[in-house]
Amino acid sequence: MQDRKETDVADAEFDDLGCSTRAIHQPAHLSRNHDVPASKKSSGADNDHQSATDMLEKTLARLEGAQAGLVLSSGLAAFNMLAVSLLSKGEEMIVHRPVCTETAALMENTLSRAGIIMIPVDLSLPANIHRSVTPKTRLIYFETPTNPLGDILDIAAIAKCGRSWGVKIAVDSTFASPALQRPIEHGADIVLQSLTKYINGHGDTLGGALLGENAIVQKLRETSLRSPQAAISPQASFLILRGLRTLALRMDRHSSAAHAIALTLEAHPAVAWVRYPYLQSHPNYSIARRQMSGGSGMLAFGLRAGRDGACAMIARLRLISSGVNLAEVGSLICHSARLTSARHLSLARSGLCDPLGDDVIRCSVGLEDAEDLIEDILQALDFG
Repeated sequence: MQDRKETDVADAEFDDLGCSTRAIHQPAHLSRNHDVPASKKSSGADNDHQSATDMLEKTLARLEGAQAGLVLSSGLAAFNMLAVSLLSKGEEMIVHRPVCTETAALMENTLSRAGIIMIPVDLSLPANIHRSVTPKTRLIYFETPTNPLGDILDIAAIAKCGRSWGVKIAVDSTFASPALQRPIEHGADIVLQSLTKYINGHGDTLGGALLGENAIVQKLRETSLRSPQAAISPQASFLILRGLRTLALRMDRHSSAAHAIALTLEAHPAVAWVRYPYLQSHPNYSIARRQMSGGSGMLAFGLRAGRDGACAMIARLRLISSGVNLAEVGSLICHSARLTSARHLSLARSGLCDPLGDDVIRCSVGLEDAEDLIEDILQALDFG
């Protein structure tokens, strides 16, 4: 009994520690249990896989405030596992009405293959849920901040509406990471993370995670055992654990640099609009300040010169690279034309998503010195 009390105290004290400390260290009783006698260890690669993957799942769950976690081979694999585990053919998933990007196309394709019906709803007005739920609705799924426009959805308000109908809430928190946002604290049932992005942070491996209460994660895990291709590799788990240890430090740097760049862009005469969660001009600024501890490293903006101006500006950049990747150590930028594919046209015609403006520029701000990035952007805007 005394050992149990000591463990509970150790866990309580551990949960009061900061994000970086909890990402680097293990609770005392987990560290003790980690010393498994050699005679009881499984052999070679199996043990390496279980060690790294189990530690990654436990660490992510603690950082998110979840009871348990499941890591998988990619963010798309995590979304697929979420859908096929919690919904059956003919059932419905409410999603925040997306813009027509490659991500929206992949999401629609995944659901249609499983016979699951995607119901696009504008969740910026949570009351819309009451007009959209049917007896077949099983899940409400949305990302916040959204890609690529950086909308901030009110997790608590959406969760309250969903709970009144007995519907589960799943939040893709990839653009914030648990360093800046913990959806479970605001009422979500499940958190999805694309570990490929900020949590790994180095652009060198793939992974996805689903975090939530024990019963939900156990159901997800049982389904995943029937899909061995969704399993994460030992090397990927190791690399993501490595990245996780510096997550809070990196997110602070990403956020401060992105905020400085957003302020610079907002004041520039060539810029028509800027979307960054921690700008007071952002329509969801108050929600972002309440829900997030930082604005993250993603921002979107448009130029008064439109599409041609976007192409001209990006071509003049010296430090910031053109590319559709994001959340890496180096800054990356892309124009809306590179965020879409031919498939998004059929989605737009079907009414499942909204067209993305051809002036949209998305920037993933890296870990370079903010002053250097700002100088690069200012000289690139001088294309007239």
